[in-house]
Amino acid sequence: MIIPIFNIEKSLNAVLYIAHKLIRKDFHKIFKILYFADRGHLVEYGRTITGDKYIAMNDGPVPSNIYDIFKSVRGDGFFKDDGKFSQYFSVVDWDLIIPKKQEDLGELSKTDLTHIDNSLRVYGDMSWDEVREKSHDYAWRNTTLNKEIEFENMIREVGGDDEFISFIKENYYTNNIIPDV
Repeated sequence: MIIPIFNIEKSLNAVLYIAHKLIRKDFHKIFKILYFADRGHLVEYGRTITGDKYIAMNDGPVPSNIYDIFKSVRGDGFFKDDGKFSQYFSVVDWDLIIPKKQEDLGELSKTDLTHIDNSLRVYGDMSWDEVREKSHDYAWRNTTLNKEIEFENMIREVGGDDEFISFIKENYYTNNIIPDV
C-alpha cells in the first residue's frame, strides 16, 4: 500500500486557491476538485498534491485530514483550531468555505497548479449530483464505505499499471522521498 505524507501548508493553500476560483465553495465541491487533482497528479508524477488520504464516503472520496480541519474551523472537528486554521478561512452555513486570505502560490508547484486548474476546468461547473457520480469511480467502488481508498486503485482508475505502482512504492513513499515537480 502507498502511504501518503500529508502536507498541511500545501493542502491549506490548495484549498484557498480552489475556494477563490469556485462560485459555490462547499465542502463537497472542494473535496472533489482536490480528489481529481490529487489523482491526476499521482498518476503523472508519482505523488499527490496534498498527501492526504481519501475515505470512501457515501457521497464520494473525502480527504480525511482536510475534512478534519474544515470541521475544526466549524467547531466540531478532531483538531482544536486555536485560530491556526481559521486564519485561512471560515465555515458558514455548515459547509461553505469563505477564504480569509490569498493563497501562497509558493507552497504549490507548477504541476500542482496545473492539475488543480485542470480539475477546476473539468469539474468546477458540474452540479453536486454530476460531480458525485464522477467521483464514484473504480477506486471508490472498490473500497468499503468509510474506509481508506487505496492509492493503487486511484492509479488504476486512470490507466496506471502495476509496474508504475511498484515504481512509486519503491522509489518515493517507502523512502519518504516525494518528488516536488
